[in-house]
Amino acid sequence: MSVQYRVVFAKNDEAVAGPDDADVVVTIGVADAGLAPATAFMLGKLKNTGPTGALFAAFRDGSAAAAISRLASRP
Repeated sequence: MSVQYRVVFAKNDEAVAGPDDADVVVTIGVADAGLAPATAFMLGKLKNTGPTGALFAAFRDGSAAAAISRLASRP
């Protein structure tokens, strides 16, 4: 399953990584990007569409944290 990550900086300003036809789309605000993705999800700060199984797999293997961190530190 493919995952697209979106880090929102402001309205109509977001950094995106992943395919447009992804099975899972993950969205988080830049202010919350420093949280562990699973913690942000449990707090309602990280939103997703699609099956949560793929999302939890991305939490476990560290790919979610890496992608969110990379997008949040854009120049």
